[in-house]
Amino acid sequence: MSTATNRPRIAVTLGDPAGVGPELIAKLLSRPENTAAADIVLISDETELKAAGEDAGVAVAYASDPAAGVPVLHDNSAGRPVEVFTRREPTEAGGRWALDNLRIALGMVKRGEADAILFAPLNKTSLHLAGMTENDELRWFEDVLGVEGFTSELNVLPGLWTARVTSHVSLAEVDAGITHENVVRAGRLLDQVLRESGLQAPRIGVCALNPHAGENGRFGRHELDVIAPAVAGLKGEGIDAKGPFPSDTIFLRARAGEFDGVLTMYHDQGQIAMKLMGFDGGVTIAGGLPVPICTPAHGTAFDVVGKGIAHTGSIQNAFDLAVRIGGRRAATA
Repeated sequence: MSTATNRPRIAVTLGDPAGVGPELIAKLLSRPENTAAADIVLISDETELKAAGEDAGVAVAYASDPAAGVPVLHDNSAGRPVEVFTRREPTEAGGRWALDNLRIALGMVKRGEADAILFAPLNKTSLHLAGMTENDELRWFEDVLGVEGFTSELNVLPGLWTARVTSHVSLAEVDAGITHENVVRAGRLLDQVLRESGLQAPRIGVCALNPHAGENGRFGRHELDVIAPAVAGLKGEGIDAKGPFPSDTIFLRARAGEFDGVLTMYHDQGQIAMKLMGFDGGVTIAGGLPVPICTPAHGTAFDVVGKGIAHTGSIQNAFDLAVRIGGRRAATA
């Protein structure tokens, strides 16, 4: 962390070069209040930053000296693929570049040189073309960092968080993942990250898996045999958890302010609701890792690349969250 100012040090990567990530980071860093909020290390090169600024219509200020008061460039020009990046479509070269920059950021985490990571949107097809064998970047982060505990993607809108018991698996595999242990672990993680974000007593609502919460076993016994006992276990640990509630109404209650977080059983159970409520402001955070790793909840948006219309709400919220949680970590380190 930055010991001179006790501000968080944020490692920033520009995501897939074929998408809107570079221009979003350029717009983010063109705002003085953002560069004043943290010590920012840009993992990129001058070629990418110049192109990002041109797309965004702004100049990206950076330096090699931390004392300059602008983001510091960790120059990865040596890692740039020899291929010219094709824009607006998944490519192996773009995936390699994105993974290489993220690997540098994760190395900073291992060495205690970063309090948080912010990365712009990635494209999973590009990542898999580049050799990533895991289903998603979270599992890849686990492997690179050597994390063995429970991790989960959490999705965030202002005033509402969600976590998942299962994530990037087929619906056919969801049933096997709904276990007492997994529900408890996911609930603990949601409570922990909410506390790290600044909430002292998070209120968590837990989704049922089956329609109508199973109708007392008529539509399945997950609620009776697994989820309700897990909720009781969370309560026994001092976590304010309630449920299981039918997933077709729990988000109405959450939107009304009854819950700070909702624990869902599978990916789309929460993601559909969250994206309907705030697509242009949503954030994804990787929970259970040594530091918060934040990114916009939207994708690479190939259809609007270079048009100057990419919305900055999610990247701004992701940056603010990285600063807030990273800052709390820096203050206690």
